[in-house]
Amino acid sequence: MRAILLLALMIVGTLGYSQTNISGNVVDQNNSPIPGANIVIVGKTIGTVTDFDGNFNLATSEVPPFKIEVSSIGYTSTTESITSASQKITITLNESQTFLDEVVISASRTPERIFESPVTVERIGISEIKNTTAADFYGGLENLKGVDVNTNSLTFKSVNTRGFASFANTRFMQLVDGMDNSTPALNFPIGNLVGMVETDVQSVELLPGASSALYGANAFNGILFMRSKSPFDYEGISVSIKQGITSQQAAGDNSYTDFGIRAAHKFSDKFAAKVNFGYLKGTDWAANNTDDKITPGGTRANLNYDGVNVYGDEVSTNIKEVALTLEGLGILPSGANALVPSEIVSRTGYNESDLTNYNAESIKADWGLYYRPIEDNSLELSYVGKVGTGNTIYQGTNRYNIKGFFQEQHKLEIRNDNFFVRGYVVGDKSGDSYDMVFTGININRAWKDDNTWFGEYTGAYVQATLSGATDEQAHAAARAQAESGRFLPGTPEFEAAFNRSVNDPDLSTGSKFQDASKYYHADGNYNFSHLIDWAEIQVGGSFRKYDLNSSGTIYTDFDGPIRYSEFGIYSQVQKTIPFESEKSLKLTGSVRYDKSELFDGFFSPRLSAGYTLNRNHNIRASAQTGFRNPTTQDLFIGLNAGRAILVGSAEDNLDRYSRDYEISASGQLLGQPSEITQTGGAAYTNSYSAASVTELGETGNPAVLEVSNPDLIKPEKVTSFEIGYRGKVDKLVIDFSTYYNSYEDFISQEVVIAPFYGEVGDGGLSVAAIANGDFQAYSAYTNTDANVNSYGASLGLNMKVLGNFDLGGSYTFTKLDFDREANPDVMLNFNTPEHKFKASFGNKELFENFGFNVSYRFSDDYFWEATFGNGVIPEFHVVDAQINYDVPSIKSSFKLGGTNLTNKEYYTAFGTGFIGSMYYLSWTINN
Repeated sequence: MRAILLLALMIVGTLGYSQTNISGNVVDQNNSPIPGANIVIVGKTIGTVTDFDGNFNLATSEVPPFKIEVSSIGYTSTTESITSASQKITITLNESQTFLDEVVISASRTPERIFESPVTVERIGISEIKNTTAADFYGGLENLKGVDVNTNSLTFKSVNTRGFASFANTRFMQLVDGMDNSTPALNFPIGNLVGMVETDVQSVELLPGASSALYGANAFNGILFMRSKSPFDYEGISVSIKQGITSQQAAGDNSYTDFGIRAAHKFSDKFAAKVNFGYLKGTDWAANNTDDKITPGGTRANLNYDGVNVYGDEVSTNIKEVALTLEGLGILPSGANALVPSEIVSRTGYNESDLTNYNAESIKADWGLYYRPIEDNSLELSYVGKVGTGNTIYQGTNRYNIKGFFQEQHKLEIRNDNFFVRGYVVGDKSGDSYDMVFTGININRAWKDDNTWFGEYTGAYVQATLSGATDEQAHAAARAQAESGRFLPGTPEFEAAFNRSVNDPDLSTGSKFQDASKYYHADGNYNFSHLIDWAEIQVGGSFRKYDLNSSGTIYTDFDGPIRYSEFGIYSQVQKTIPFESEKSLKLTGSVRYDKSELFDGFFSPRLSAGYTLNRNHNIRASAQTGFRNPTTQDLFIGLNAGRAILVGSAEDNLDRYSRDYEISASGQLLGQPSEITQTGGAAYTNSYSAASVTELGETGNPAVLEVSNPDLIKPEKVTSFEIGYRGKVDKLVIDFSTYYNSYEDFISQEVVIAPFYGEVGDGGLSVAAIANGDFQAYSAYTNTDANVNSYGASLGLNMKVLGNFDLGGSYTFTKLDFDREANPDVMLNFNTPEHKFKASFGNKELFENFGFNVSYRFSDDYFWEATFGNGVIPEFHVVDAQINYDVPSIKSSFKLGGTNLTNKEYYTAFGTGFIGSMYYLSWTINN
């Protein structure tokens, strides 16, 4: 009630303000209009932007005299005095040698120059999007300093900063106009698959590192802000048509189409609306790595072969145990098991290309209604809706064909110059998505069940051996016999089995995964700068409720949705202390308290100081703590991934996952039943470490077994320190930062082995269970007590050369400080190169209306670690380029570009397809 009364008072209070209308246009030194220029009242959060023709109108309750600051990326900002209530002005901006005057909002939740930002921040705007060498604005993020973009597929790229990267990147947050863009089912954003249409992008800001103090638990590794164009400021119809090809050795040359359209109209000073539509279609980067996961460099000749991009061969067993079982059933004569070696043999799998058509597609639309009921436009009410569907490939524990995935978002927001309150809901539906690994497994089972296949294999091996065959010949004969009746790709039998599998959500017979999860979110912020002069004070908070509903195919929600909630509140105080000349000290302090109903609450403080020596030199330092709550998957997953079962460690989740297992013949001889039921709790209460079980197999010494029994998961914390410098020396612009992060209770996955009988550490029965193959591997979610630290630095250099050419470069160093040898079972997923270098060279106006840009990226080799598989990612060098030409008479821009022009294919993660080249021609109309 108090909040409603306060809101009513704020609305009523604005009614009595007088109105000032400022209008005009912004041009460059050649008298050409500058679209997207920012006009902000100095000392306030009130502002607007210019339209495509450089025109603007700013209505405010501020009474003259006051000053406005005008800025645009690539130009030197300027300040103009406003002396009358209806002033019309023309403002000329000179092209700048520096980006330091660009205005950002994300670093402190208030407009400020990058130069003065208390933390590292990267930004791209309309001009950078036009000049990016990437095929789209989202791909252009990989040219930013310190940013890693891992390519999962053509339509799914994962953005990260400062290490600990994965495609399931729950450490990095992505906001579109204040809305979290992560999917409820997966708990992380799936790139720009259902994100923004490029013609509607106003700006993109990126904060590397922990941002928990202002943005909550998920902003742990960084946060990406995408801001769309307001229909009040950008009217008309914009269309972008992009046509080209993708080229890859595995997939060949394939057409690529990307279309976007934006329509916006300001019906009056009080009401405006917009709608966007985007469509992308292409062929994904095919993955065809047939190397053996188990024995690096191994081939299909290995008996226990498990190909990287071959699925169905994950099913394996020890044929010695099969022989003993067949003896017990009377199928093999007594003593025949002596002819069979104790070797693990896997079934023959199917190539990934047999299980997907690599169709990459994205269809998305959004719309917005905006109402400003107050005459001075100080209050805005809006409704925004977004829907998207598409096809992509996601690599998690397995490889998943995300087919017909659907996500929707609906937001209501009220804001003025000093506050905002918003609420939104995000829901998804999995469509016809399926697990390609289990598709291969269950197509195999459709033509011959596992018991029959291994039985035939073992029987044929015995017969071949008795006929005088060598071990190698006997195995070849055994596989040939077991493979009789195999469904071959392309046959009607294969297609029928495939269709049955991808439409069946039971992983024992199918591979479809279902989901219709949602989350509900509300947040608000109030800035007291209009009431308090001595400092800028902000307060805010957020609330989120999760509603997980996968029908037991991802989470353990077999009997209904899983629901839980969390909330947070924060405050920030910012004070600028002026000194003599241009010197000043900007101090910022913020603190946030977050509480999940499943865990104790946490405080996240941040302190920063920025010292400005003069307009060209600024030094900054910050110290902060951050934390992140375990994700929905960390807590409630219950998923059979083939070689291991993923079981979340929420206390009430452990026993919700259960499965029946057959006991080996050797186990039954020890008095065990033929079948037992084991719950997911065994992973946490009765398990050995996977590394020690492997060592047992190598040495035969039970003393090497180590009890695991990982602790249940709890929130992870980080303490981060950063020092930075921004400055300009003659024509050279410098942006440097260095950081050190220390983690406590680092959230990780640990592979453990749970025996079907015996108590771990008993030295007897549990050891026998391991030796007999009577065990299950689990991937447990826990925290490590090992010391985990990371540190690094980034240096960016930019300058004008040869008159009007732009030359830029950056170097990023990232290092993990962790004792891997002492902690072999802890999976950190650092997955980041130690050294990265990026460079660009271009000219936006080489001659009238013609520009070009060339970019280069180098990545050092690095080790990729994930539940799907581990391996070294070789170093790579990538060159992209584009040329563009404007035709002002038809308000059009044409762009011809290509990525990876050297055609040297590379990949950024173990198991994904090689990234080939793209060539495209685009036509953009801004009317």
